[in-house]
Amino acid sequence: MAVAGHGRISVGRLDRSGNNPLYMTWVLVTIDFVMTDAVTFFRAVSDETRWRIVRLVMDRALCVCELADILEMPQSSVSSHVQIIRKAGLLESETCGKWTYFRIARGNLALLKAILKNFPDSEIHARDAIRSEARLAVRETSCCQGPVRLAKARKSITNTP
Repeated sequence: MAVAGHGRISVGRLDRSGNNPLYMTWVLVTIDFVMTDAVTFFRAVSDETRWRIVRLVMDRALCVCELADILEMPQSSVSSHVQIIRKAGLLESETCGKWTYFRIARGNLALLKAILKNFPDSEIHARDAIRSEARLAVRETSCCQGPVRLAKARKSITNTP
């Protein structure tokens, strides 16, 4: 019997012969889930703003208000973009008080690093990095104090030529 749950298929004692209609359904559903995950991933990073957000939260956790300041965008717009990235499964999060901090989930780092190696930093990404450092320099005196569990910054992986 095939059971769907959380984007995965669990197959118990199922006759896996090519003539079994239940098995063929399981194969088609599995293929659909795999393709949907890839399509969802690339949709999440294909928008310029979402790509900028992904790059910003690659190394450290940021909240929506910090991202909004860095990107010079309204918090509501940034929040909408973050939710698309989150729903694609790319982010891990930590809630501290009223704020939720987001960072790229460890399981997605290798793929994103490989993608980044093939695309040099643009002027806008360099500007985002500078604005990010400036915003983090005043984090302790701002409304959001920063994450606890996700506080440790990762090694930077930017591609400055």
